[in-house]
Amino acid sequence: MTDLAACDLAAIYPKPSPRVIAKARPGIDAHARKFIEMSPFCVLATSGTDGSVDASPRGGNPGFVHVAGPDRLLMPDRSGNNRIDSFRNIVEGSGFVHLLFFVPGIDETLRVGGRGTLTTDADLLAAMVEFGKPPRAVLSVTVAEVYFHCGKALMRSKLWSPEVKVQRSVMPSVSTVIHDQTGLGEPESQKSVEARYRTQL
Repeated sequence: MTDLAACDLAAIYPKPSPRVIAKARPGIDAHARKFIEMSPFCVLATSGTDGSVDASPRGGNPGFVHVAGPDRLLMPDRSGNNRIDSFRNIVEGSGFVHLLFFVPGIDETLRVGGRGTLTTDADLLAAMVEFGKPPRAVLSVTVAEVYFHCGKALMRSKLWSPEVKVQRSVMPSVSTVIHDQTGLGEPESQKSVEARYRTQL
C-alpha cells in the first residue's frame, strides 16, 4: 500500500463547489448563534508545540458556550481529569482552536475556528455559574471562521436514532476498564461512577 501525496488528492476528490467555499464565514451570524445557544455539547480541538493534536469533549446546559459577539465565544471550564492537555496546547502552542458543536436531533454540525486565550477574571467566573459552581477558568475564542457541516456523517451513523442506541451494560464501567489497563485504583460499578460524577459536575 502506498501513502497518498498531495498531488494524488486532486485525482480522487473534485474541487469543492463555490457554495461550499462561500459558506465559511468570518464571524458568528444569527444562524450560527442560534445553533450554539441550542448546543449542550461540543468537541474542542487544539494543537501542541510538537505538532500533536488534542480533541476534548465539552458539555453543559444548552448554550453553555456563550456568544459574546460575532467574533467572540466564551467557554467555561468545568471539573475534569486535570490533564489540561487542551489548555497546555493553547498557552504553550499556537493557540489555534476549533470547536465542533452538536445539537441533539439535528444532523448538521457547526464548526468554529479561531485563536484561544484563558482567563480567570473574577467577574466573568461569577457570571458563568452552572451546576452550582463557577468555572475554574474561561476559554475566550477570537473567532476567525464559522461554517455548518452537512448532515451526512451523522445520517450515516444514525447518531440520534433510538434504534442504534446501545445498552450501557454492554461495556464494563470506565473505572473497571482503567483498573484492567493500569492496575491502579479499585474497580467501581457504573452506577457508582455515575453517582460520583454527579457530585463533580
